[in-house]
Amino acid sequence: MTIADKFEDGAEAEAFRARLGGMFQGIMHWHQLDELWARIGSGRWFVYPTDETPPTEPLSGVPLAARIDSLDAQLRREHAYGYCGIVYVDDVDAPTLVKIYDPRNLGTSCSHGAAPIPPRWILSTVPPASIVPPVPEPGRGWRLWRPRSR
Repeated sequence: MTIADKFEDGAEAEAFRARLGGMFQGIMHWHQLDELWARIGSGRWFVYPTDETPPTEPLSGVPLAARIDSLDAQLRREHAYGYCGIVYVDDVDAPTLVKIYDPRNLGTSCSHGAAPIPPRWILSTVPPASIVPPVPEPGRGWRLWRPRSR
């Protein structure tokens, strides 16, 4: 069993997911994003494209800089506005968790009651947990298509 296997099912995974729902500050201007990238670029970060398996090893140095440069170019190309507004950070001055939303899938303000759109990328200083909700165990919970026994 790897560290990632233990992390996915434990309290650490739930704590990570809870942090994702916590308070974040929006990066509204492109120059603020440049400043955030500069702070992140000197550390060790897990870069998690959320449609993939969470990474088990952090990136730093040249590999991290390459991922940040690639991500930055993609965001600026696909979100061609005079503002950023799709990047959120737990602490602008000392970031440990960054959520980046897909410029092609931002949802709509009219989607009242719909499930929230998850971030497309997560950067974290701790190993991330999968944001895909766990599949319920068979036989647990009530199923609409099966009549309840009396």
